[in-house]
Order: sequence, then structure tokens, then C-alpha cells
Amino acid sequence: MKYIIAIIKPHKLEEVRSALADLGIAGMTVSEVKGFGRQKGQTEIYRGAEYAVNMVPKVKLEIATDDMLGERVVETIQSVASTQAIGDGKIFVLDLAEAVRIRTNETGSNAL
Repeated sequence: MKYIIAIIKPHKLEEVRSALADLGIAGMTVSEVKGFGRQKGQTEIYRGAEYAVNMVPKVKLEIATDDMLGERVVETIQSVASTQAIGDGKIFVLDLAEAVRIRTNETGSNAL
């Protein structure tokens, strides 16, 4: 199994969610987060004054999937979330040792 963490721009969330649903992804966890990468934040103008925003708002997706879908999930997120601009985000893929559905005690891929 794979545990995929993706940090994307907030306005791309619905497109990515819809594309993953079409792949057969039945669930994910979504969190609003802030952070910065190479762009080191951004400069904005508010009421005529320029100020620096050190933390950029992003959306974090967490998806557990079986090994067969893992690569396709990454490819889908990458293609749909891309704007070809700085700050598009990152995708991290980890091996998932175990999953347990609390209600039924199912384990492994059956728990997903």
C-alpha cells in the first residue's frame, strides 16, 4: 500500500478531487495548511501598502491506496494540479505498512 501526501494550490482542490474520484479513490483527508518553499512567500499590496506574506496558503491531501493505483494517483495529481507556475506544490509517496478499519477490523487494502 502507498500513503500519498500532496501539497497543492487551494483553487485546484476540486479538480484534483474529481479526477481522483474518477480513478476510483474512495476517500482522502484534506487540510488547509500554510508554508513556503523556494518562492519564500510572496509580496502583496493591501490598501496601497506593500507587505510580505511569509507563509503561503496551500491544501494538503492525504491518500492511502493500494500499490496498483499509487503511480496513477501521483500522475493524476501532478497533471491536474499543475499550473506550470512556481508554488504548484509537492507530492510525497511513502510505503504504508498497515491500515485497519476501526468499525470492522478489516486490515490491509480491504481497510481502504
